[in-house]
Parts: sequence; structure tokens; C-alpha cells
Amino acid sequence: MTDAALIDELKTLVEPGKVLTDAADLETYGKDWTKHFAPAPSAIVFPRTVEQVQAIVRWANAHQVALVPSGGRTGLSAAAVAASGEVVVSFDYMNRILDFNPYDRTVVCQPGVVTEQLQNFAEEQGLYYPVDFASAGSSQIGGNIGTNAGGIKVIRYGMTRNWVAGLKVVTGKGDVLELNRDLIKNATGYDLRQLFIGAEGTLGFVVEATMRLERQPKNLTAMVLGTADFESIMPVLHAFQSKLDLTAFEFFSDKALAKVLARGDVPAPFESECPFYALLEFEATSEEIAENALALFEHCVEQGWVLDGVMSQSAQQLQNLWKLREYISETISHWTPYKNDISVTVSRVPAFLRDIDAIVEENYPDLEVVWFGHIGDGNLHLNILKPDDLDKDTFFARCARVNKWVFETVQKYNGSISAEHGVGMTKRDYLGYSRSEAEIAYMKAIKATFDPNGIMNPGKIFAL
Repeated sequence: MTDAALIDELKTLVEPGKVLTDAADLETYGKDWTKHFAPAPSAIVFPRTVEQVQAIVRWANAHQVALVPSGGRTGLSAAAVAASGEVVVSFDYMNRILDFNPYDRTVVCQPGVVTEQLQNFAEEQGLYYPVDFASAGSSQIGGNIGTNAGGIKVIRYGMTRNWVAGLKVVTGKGDVLELNRDLIKNATGYDLRQLFIGAEGTLGFVVEATMRLERQPKNLTAMVLGTADFESIMPVLHAFQSKLDLTAFEFFSDKALAKVLARGDVPAPFESECPFYALLEFEATSEEIAENALALFEHCVEQGWVLDGVMSQSAQQLQNLWKLREYISETISHWTPYKNDISVTVSRVPAFLRDIDAIVEENYPDLEVVWFGHIGDGNLHLNILKPDDLDKDTFFARCARVNKWVFETVQKYNGSISAEHGVGMTKRDYLGYSRSEAEIAYMKAIKATFDPNGIMNPGKIFAL
């Protein structure tokens, strides 16, 4: 733990009242959406400027104090959890949009800018920020960059990495670096910007980010299709992708849908009950495209892949169909789910899912399992729900034992143990299933270069 004298010194580095130490604040800011680890930070500090961040990092180096970055705290890998007396650096007050360049279609953001804030700003300029997910109303750009967040539009627009034009960072040594300077073409050696994207704050802190924007999509239209089994989803994806430029292709199980419908916020898409559902989205910019979509639906029904379906006819119906997918994570959080965020190449999804499903059926016959995910990019979310009468530690320990077989299967298919949630603490012991020993050694060497004293988010990605 950090002693009182050090905390007093920390207070001199920021504005009055911007260091908190009371129990309620430590509890709130010391955790993310995971429930695996109890938060136990020493203090929470709120910088407002790059200079203050730099001063905090230099103070931490001088006194060997560990720092943990905190954004919207919506992470699902415990990357923003302070469980061992660290000082949490919250970017809540570095939340301004600093500049907009209409010619380059770029926006300079502070790290505490909320995703939805950037999306709304882009819309006001007649443009579009396409990285989107259920937590857009609370997640922050700095955190999105730290985990290379994905979401529901990856099939068309890619991950956060694709939209970062430039970064200003404070390294673990306390140096300020400006990376890439927003250039589209830059062939001058190593692109250090890319190292910080997905680094979970282990190399340093992002203090400014220049984000690219895109043209606004036109007349977005969604379809929800009910399928007889999971195997039918992939030929449906192939059929639609061969004729339409999809902006999204998601899937969820009947159990996931039942949980959302039970909330009473959104109606069922249609009367038929199906074991699996696909949600796809595209730009219906002409009657011909809409007619092609309906023809593809009829083809899928004729092939026996699809049992029923609906296509949005209004903006409100589009929103309601998306709620069926986007409300899943929040809805099942009541059951303290154990989450696996795994991915393989799209062509391997059917065989991969069969193998994973066999493991699930053998090891969780008495537990409720909810499947959903971004099937269009090969990302599956496996959620095991904790029964009310089972204590958390026992439940997590049981799931951790099963991880061995789940991740061995991921390794067999050359997949990833964490497609979009990051590694943090929940996946760090399994990193070897997706990265070779040589890769991990190089990654550790990179961290040692940027953070020689090991103060930046220690225990995340790699074990201490």
C-alpha cells in the first residue's frame, strides 16, 4: 500500500480535490465489469493535462508505485482492476474533443472522451465513427485503444486499430511521444503507435488520440433470421455476403433471446421460436438491394437454413432488432457469467463450435450456457451463468478448470483466447495458448523498454 506521505505528495501534482482515498471511491474506481478480483487501490488520481499525467508517472517511478489506468471501466478482462494497492489514474476529466479536421476527416480526442460522445460529434459533422458496442454510452476512447476494442461492426469496419491516425502517449519512463502524426502514409521505420493499441496501459498512457471518421452509412436495414441449428448460420452468412456488403453479422441463441425478452423492453422479432438467430445489417441504398435481400432470405428458407425472419421497415424497428443483440451482455450480468471471448478464422467456426459445444455439454450439464457473438468475424462469446445457490469462488474455480480444454481447442484451430476483450488478469495465465514462448519473450522485452521499472499496470497481460 502507498503511505500517507506519498499520497500527500501525489496531491501536489494535480488540482485540489483530484486525489480520492475514501472507501466508496476506491471500490468504484478500482474495478471494471469483471467480478473475479476484489478492488484494493491506494488512491484515485484525476489528471486534467498531459503535463499532470507526466508528473504522475515520474512520481510513480521515483517511488516505485504501480499505476493502473481507468476509463469507462467497462472492460471484461480485469485490465483496469487495481487489486494490489496500486494508484488508479482516471481519465474522467480529460474528456474533451480538442480539434476536428474536415479535410482529413480526423478528430483529436482526449482519452476520457466517451465512445458515444465521439459518435455524436461525428454525426454532427455529417460523418460516422463506426466502432460500436453495447457499452458505447460509458466506454472511453483511451480504454478502447488500450484493448483494441471491436464490437458489432468489425465485419465491415474493422477494430479500433483501424481508426487510430495518431497518438500522443506518456511512456512508463515518463517521456511524451507523438506517434505517426496522423499520417496516412508513413514509411519511416517502426510504427510505435500500433504497440500502444491493445497494450492495456502496460507500456504507458494514451493522453491524446487522433481518430479517423468515415462517411455516414445510408438507410441501414437489419434482418433477424431464425435458424434450425447453428450449422445453418454459416451458409446464411456466405449467401448474404456473396451478394451484399454487410455492415454486421451477429448471432445469438434462443437462451440469449429469452433473457432479453424477459426484460420486457423489446418485442420478439417474430412468432416462431428457433434455436439460433442471425442478425445482419446492410445499407439498403436502392430498391434493388432491398429486393436482393428478400430474395436471399427466400433462398435460405428454400435450403432449409432459415425458418423465419423479419426485415426492418423503419428506424425504430431497426433499433428494436439491434436491442435483441445489444442487450444480452447487460441482461445476463445478473447471473455473474463466466465469459470466454474466443475467435478463429471464419471458415473454421462450424468445426470449432462443435468441438467447444461438446466440451460445454460434458462439463456444464447442470449450468445454463448462453451463446452469442460476432459470427461474421469469427468471434464467439461463450457465457456460463452462475446459479444463485453457488458461491462465486467455487463457480469461477470450476470454470477455470474447464478453460484448459476450451483453450486447447482454441490452440488446435490457431485461434485467439481473447478476440476483443483483452488479456488483463483473467486471461494472462492462458496467453501461451495464443502466443508462442518466443513471442511472449519479445513482448516482455518491449514492455521493459517502455516501462523499465514495471510500474505501468503490472500483472496485466503477463503474470508478475
